Amino acid sequence: MKVDLFDFDLPQERIALRPVRPRDAARMLVVRGGDAPFEDAGVRDLPSLLNPGDVLVFNDTRVIPAQLEGRRADGEAKIGATLHKRIDLRRWQAFLKNARRVKIGDQLVFGGGVTALAEERHADGSLTLFFEGEEPVEVLLDRAGTMPLPPYIASKRGVDAQDLEDYQTMFAREEGAVAAPTASLHFTPRLIDAIDAAGIGRAMLTLHVGAGTFLPVKAEDTDDHQMHAEFGRIPAETAAQLNEARAKGGKIIAVGTTVLRLLESAVDENGIIQPFAGDTSIFITPGYRLRAVDGLMTNFHLPKSTLMMLVSALMGRERMMAAYAHAIANEYRFYSYGDSSLLLP
Repeated sequence: MKVDLFDFDLPQERIALRPVRPRDAARMLVVRGGDAPFEDAGVRDLPSLLNPGDVLVFNDTRVIPAQLEGRRADGEAKIGATLHKRIDLRRWQAFLKNARRVKIGDQLVFGGGVTALAEERHADGSLTLFFEGEEPVEVLLDRAGTMPLPPYIASKRGVDAQDLEDYQTMFAREEGAVAAPTASLHFTPRLIDAIDAAGIGRAMLTLHVGAGTFLPVKAEDTDDHQMHAEFGRIPAETAAQLNEARAKGGKIIAVGTTVLRLLESAVDENGIIQPFAGDTSIFITPGYRLRAVDGLMTNFHLPKSTLMMLVSALMGRERMMAAYAHAIANEYRFYSYGDSSLLLP
């Protein structure tokens, strides 16, 4: 499909630069299948929009301070690095600003005395960085890194201490993401209590969101776009919980596109979700038949993005374009710190 089919005009003032407070006060557009009218609701209405026995699936990844600023050891070129994907205990794949000025073997010096060697260049333009020293890389990042806010926020304001809290979900536990699973940013203990009281189940998996989520689609046709791999894990108990819920008639609602992508990577041809541990580079576009989920809670996405294509695969492109037009006309807040939508095909 042509990438331009997923384009739309978004006024800049609709881009949220801060989340609402409290988190569960965000608005939520309910989009159902067919020609059902759109419903303007709120995130706090979620328990009443689902049924007892349904299960919400969350991503427990934790965002690390993966943005680094430094220079080559010879003092010449300034270098910016955004970590993308862990390779092993001391190596990370990273996207570099001014990458052409870095040669294999160069030592890069970041803040706090943190140094790394450029080891390998990949086909997508990223490099493998080997972090020197004996301290765990996580300790080095705490000393030298900053929170990697999306470009559409970072280009309009600086990262500050408030983002350390705002850009982390209440479920964050497994360190390794360089972007937040933003659909979960809306959840609070109060909302979780209401979900539990309504008899709606909860399940957890892990997908470490990589820096590739911020990269624009440069191809003109979806067939020519290459997705970046991200590491995910679905425990056996989570797979069993979801399969049992579905067998009893419950719906599986993915909280965020990261959850949906991982579940679809793990489901078999019979719709049974299998345990999973490994990389996924699944690319979901219209025409893909979803087998693992029955609905999706997600924020509003960028024009011509892979995530706009994903929600169009779930609901239909024309339906989603109409939903986004409704959201813009009714002044919903867009992107990572913005409002939510509940998609029920």
